[in-house]
Amino acid sequence: GGVCIAQSLKIPREPRPGEFEKIIKRLLETPNARAVIMFANEDDIRRILEAAKKANQSGHFLWIGSDSWGSKISPVQQQEEIAEGAVTILPKRTSIDGFDRYFRSRTLANNRRNVWFAEFWEENFGCKLGSHGKRNSNIKKCTGLERIARDSAYEQEGKVQFVIDAVYSMAYALHNMHKDLCPGYIGLCPRMSTIDGKELLSYIRAVNFNGNPGKGSCFYKSYVLFILQQYFAYQVTRKSSLQMCGRLINFLYPQVEDMQWANRQHTHPASVCSLPCKAGERKKTVKGVPCCWHCERCEGYHYQVDEFNCELCPINKRPNANRTDCQLIPIIKLEWHSPWAIVPVFIAILGIIATTFVIVTFVRYNDTPIVRASGRELSYVLLTGIFLCYSITFLMIATPDTVVCSFRRIFLGLGMCFSYAALLTKTNRIHRIFEQGKKSVTAPKFISPASQLVITFSLISMQLIGVFIWFAIDPPHIIVDYGEQRTLEPENARGVLKCDISDLSLICSLGYSILLMVTCTVYAIKTRGVPETFNEAKPIGFTMYTTCIIWLAFIPIFFGTAQSAEKMYIQTTTLTVSMSLSASVSLGMLYMPKVYIIIFHPEQNVQKRKRSFKAVVTAATMQSKLTQKGNDRPNGEVKTELCESLETNSKSSVDFPMVKSGSTS
Repeated sequence: GGVCIAQSLKIPREPRPGEFEKIIKRLLETPNARAVIMFANEDDIRRILEAAKKANQSGHFLWIGSDSWGSKISPVQQQEEIAEGAVTILPKRTSIDGFDRYFRSRTLANNRRNVWFAEFWEENFGCKLGSHGKRNSNIKKCTGLERIARDSAYEQEGKVQFVIDAVYSMAYALHNMHKDLCPGYIGLCPRMSTIDGKELLSYIRAVNFNGNPGKGSCFYKSYVLFILQQYFAYQVTRKSSLQMCGRLINFLYPQVEDMQWANRQHTHPASVCSLPCKAGERKKTVKGVPCCWHCERCEGYHYQVDEFNCELCPINKRPNANRTDCQLIPIIKLEWHSPWAIVPVFIAILGIIATTFVIVTFVRYNDTPIVRASGRELSYVLLTGIFLCYSITFLMIATPDTVVCSFRRIFLGLGMCFSYAALLTKTNRIHRIFEQGKKSVTAPKFISPASQLVITFSLISMQLIGVFIWFAIDPPHIIVDYGEQRTLEPENARGVLKCDISDLSLICSLGYSILLMVTCTVYAIKTRGVPETFNEAKPIGFTMYTTCIIWLAFIPIFFGTAQSAEKMYIQTTTLTVSMSLSASVSLGMLYMPKVYIIIFHPEQNVQKRKRSFKAVVTAATMQSKLTQKGNDRPNGEVKTELCESLETNSKSSVDFPMVKSGSTS
């Protein structure tokens, strides 16, 4: 078992010149198969060694010779280097004492049944026997008194023991067969007379007996005849010689640790078709050649499950370093100390500080003209939304759990909803007032502070209703996403701990706020022509234009990184920074100018005059009439004419505070 034949070559009975060189070339076609077992005569063995020497292959081949080489020196003379390390086998020959006693006692008188014995007698003693003798007068006549070993050289043939064992094996086989097929029957029974060769062979293979214990061979009941062997290894010393290096005793392997192989190495050479595969590689065998295979590495997320197969690791695991097993994939989240978190947190902290400062300033100067003119109720709603936009950064970076995931769903779009609901209500109010002023002197409905708050919170409630429906359909929970950072190289794979909020769910959560933002932008465009001394339309317009640009840049960045291994970091940072920038634009354009006047120029924080709705009507009418004039006259002259026309209107049931900053509620 475990032995394969790479090539089986025949030596021609009458080899032509160059035949042995061709044999060596053929052997070199399988360079990893270095062991060459030779069943050949002495002359052919010598010529094979000569051909290997000519090919300069000293030390490459490991020669294994049969008993035809055995302990003979002649095949290796004058080519000791190429034969170094050769191993030959010779059956262990021992004399059978009983056979010697029997054969020495044989004479012409007591061995007449052997028809060849007379011929042997003549050859052994160099004489002739009557008509059987040699017709040569120089040969003496046999007397019949000669004795084997006394009057001639006698040495027992080395294979006699095997002949004896073969006879015994047949005898035991027939004996056992007779016991099985003819129990209690003397002689050959009818059943045994009809057996075939296969049945007899099965009994021969089942024989179990000791043949000449300690004398050379024995049978074992596994269909194999074990013959004690003598092993010879050719070692190059100052004088070439064959040295016995061990022998098979009790069916053990010979002692190879003391052998010296080719090139004076003491480690036995390897003769294989394919080298053993490394850890993490599977064998892909060559069809029909079980000893030959190709090694294929288990690629990607596959690991070596056995000698011949690779299997895919579970989704939450990756192969270990040598790909012999799977190990758990590390789980990561966005850490506070990560550069991806430091930047948005820094912006959010600055924004929260600035927003808090504005709120404190407005509360302290709550009854001053600038604060009142900005529409205090909606201003505080807008500032609350700005504060929430900054605060969502901390929820997006916090370690995900059920509570954090719940707050993310609630506040993700709530801050923007607060902000743009308030701005939409403001711009809609301004638009309705001036549109109404073109038609009538009657003030439009729902422009009081209470009405504005009701409208604003009605818009905000739509966002909250959507969130609560989301809670009911899909309760918040955390997941470990092993696909997000499943890189091509398994060692870089990570599982991402996050809330179960898909990209689509996130966009749906922000979608309502974006709708409010777009609608607010439309109203800002519609009110862009309103005189700047009456409202915040222009600052709101600039705010919305800038915000739209921010979110237009957000969309390709957010969705363009959906397949990136850094998706979690990029999308979280992009989302939080976009929300913080949107809040910063609103805070900077709508409130910082007011805070600047309140703190550094309090002399301008005074009420200049009252404006009636009639004045607004006049402004709306004059604006329409002067549209064409504005194309032909400088802007300053148009504004001067418009303002002078409005100076005559000072009484109304609806008052509009006027400040130098030019903003009204």
